[in-house]
Amino acid sequence: MKLDRYDRRILEELQQDGRLSNQDLADRIGLSPSPCLRRVRALEEAGLIAGYRALLDANKLGLTLTAVLSISMDRHTPERFAHFDAAVAALPEVLECLLITGRDADYHLKVIVRDMDAYQDLLLNKLTRIEGVAGVHSSFVLRKIVERTNLPLP
Repeated sequence: MKLDRYDRRILEELQQDGRLSNQDLADRIGLSPSPCLRRVRALEEAGLIAGYRALLDANKLGLTLTAVLSISMDRHTPERFAHFDAAVAALPEVLECLLITGRDADYHLKVIVRDMDAYQDLLLNKLTRIEGVAGVHSSFVLRKIVERTNLPLP
């Protein structure tokens, strides 16, 4: 799907505020409501808009410890990776899981928990018990410098 200036503006505005009414969105981008709604629906149907979510405040929910983990696997087989992928996807503490190249680790995980006790439980009772996990290196986030959900648009 080729994006024109209206499509890009729609995507920019909805990334800033996914709860905008169609009328407000149309006003902001300079279209009338009907064509604006048609464009939003087309962007949704094309899969460019994957969904709408509420962003929660982790600290206010008591989730104060964020860690970045480097995980190495004992064997590099499709079955081993598929098993790990499924196991880690079932853990609500895992915010992000990336299969990576070029380092000693095979995966990078971003996790969030209540405190160090909760992290220890996650590490010892869940992550290291996944078959194939050979090593885990943890780094703890001291401060978030940049945290975005908005994608840069071409």
